[in-house]
Amino acid sequence: MKFITVLVGILLTAHLVSGQVTLSIDTGHKSDNHKIFTTVEQVPEFPGGYQAFYKYLSKNIRYPDVARLIGINGKLVLSFVVDENGYVTHVTPKNCIGAGCDAEAIRLLEASPAWKPGIQDGKLVKVSYEVPISFKIEDGKVYLKDLKKSAYGFIFNIKGVLYTLNEAEAIIGKSFMSDRVQIAEPFYNYNNIPKFEMPDKKEVYLIILKSS
Repeated sequence: MKFITVLVGILLTAHLVSGQVTLSIDTGHKSDNHKIFTTVEQVPEFPGGYQAFYKYLSKNIRYPDVARLIGINGKLVLSFVVDENGYVTHVTPKNCIGAGCDAEAIRLLEASPAWKPGIQDGKLVKVSYEVPISFKIEDGKVYLKDLKKSAYGFIFNIKGVLYTLNEAEAIIGKSFMSDRVQIAEPFYNYNNIPKFEMPDKKEVYLIILKSS
């Protein structure tokens, strides 16, 4: 697969979604400092406003290497809290698309500049938001020779059985379509199977292919 237009192929969308109820953390205390609001009198504000927030996201997001290699697409929804000091905390993905996209989206939000805090009843409070971030790259063929040359190692899960890249090549051929990837996630060789050890690789990923 050739990724000549990877950078312009990234589709990033972000908008903040406010709820209609107030959630609280059960700490045994009644102080507002322990509440996380989803609707407040004065909402938190990113420096420069929402448009500046969108610009920050689109300028600083990086398409993960493995996601580019195997053509991962998908939309992540992340929840996060802007605390009473304006810092972004509790960044949590509500779904997973793998291949490093989740970690990149979390990194991006956690690195956000401090916001102007939200206010409720004249007090600075914690406010919860959700933001969708979409990763998109053109579907196409993934060539196993390109995976072999990369800095990353790959294990394939085909119909529930694990295979090395070379073993997988004997089953699926020299390439596969990127839309056959169900998910790609870090692989941990808990059983210390020698053929799955790749000390010369930066990181090893498990690619789970769709059964059909």
